[in-house]
Amino acid sequence: MTTTLHAHVRCLGIVAIAVLCASPLAAQRKVRIIQTNSAGDNVHLIDPSTNKVVGVIEGIEVNHGAGAAPDGSRIYVSNEAESTLDAVDVKTLKVIKRVPLSGHPNNMAVGKDGRRVYVGIIEAPGGVDVIDTASLTRVKTVPTKGTIHNAYVTPDGRYVVAGSIQGRTINVIDAATEEPAWTLDMDLGVRPMAFSWNPDGSTKWIFAQLSGLNGFAVVDFATHKEIRRVDNPQLPPGKPTVPEGSDPSHGMAVTADGKTLVVCSRLNNHLYSYSLPDLNLLGGAELGGKGAGWVTLTPDGKTAYVANPVTNDVSVVDVKSMKEVARIPVGYVPKRNATALLQ
Repeated sequence: MTTTLHAHVRCLGIVAIAVLCASPLAAQRKVRIIQTNSAGDNVHLIDPSTNKVVGVIEGIEVNHGAGAAPDGSRIYVSNEAESTLDAVDVKTLKVIKRVPLSGHPNNMAVGKDGRRVYVGIIEAPGGVDVIDTASLTRVKTVPTKGTIHNAYVTPDGRYVVAGSIQGRTINVIDAATEEPAWTLDMDLGVRPMAFSWNPDGSTKWIFAQLSGLNGFAVVDFATHKEIRRVDNPQLPPGKPTVPEGSDPSHGMAVTADGKTLVVCSRLNNHLYSYSLPDLNLLGGAELGGKGAGWVTLTPDGKTAYVANPVTNDVSVVDVKSMKEVARIPVGYVPKRNATALLQ
């Protein structure tokens, strides 16, 4: 056999082994929408292929934020009743450990490599608690300007971004050093955020929803400055608004291809879509459920799941047509949700 043929056979063998090794793992991973219920003691898992609840995590009272380990083995939930971060085993859906936090928590985010979870602390003086996932212990609290409502990890994993309603600030933390990097003062309280990115993967813009605003601000990550403010559309005359629920505009997400931003409007009871980077309005889905408190997207960006805290359900929206295609009953006052690939 020639040297070239030997090499070709070896290459095919390596590819075959890689495929065989990868296939069982790929087959085991399941896309799930994790839906917390802020006035209940359970968390629902939704299968987006059927739009049915397929699992329930019990015993986490006043659960706020949720996310999953990158390997799909655990779900993490911020627990307001106990002021803990709860680690849940995906196989059993049981809490395996409650990690004490420095104060009362709100939302949280999982680091891109899974080694850390970052929890926003809403109790004064605030900060972002850093949880080591190997030992399931709190290793430090990063100080912030104001108490923290929501914490995020940028798409490239390099920064943690934490918004303060009380402090009216966006706090950016270097994930490598776990120290503050920069802070931006805003004129209104900072609520949910989302991110767009540059061709090299670095963060381009922060989209920030603000207290009392039916829309969002656009912050340039490189210059640390607000560059634009976008108002959601006004409803036609005679069309009623929804007074109950979250802030006027609360919850947003960017599709995985980076081309579309979806934005909740509780006031209008709509989910809107905007093109990126030009931020032109693409369409709006009127929701059957009420409250529009948060939104997450399937990995392919085709379907959005909007939490409705007023009607205790989740609206399923087809992003291309911007039509509500289903509603899924969940627990009491559903707010934060997240998309995960679970074992």
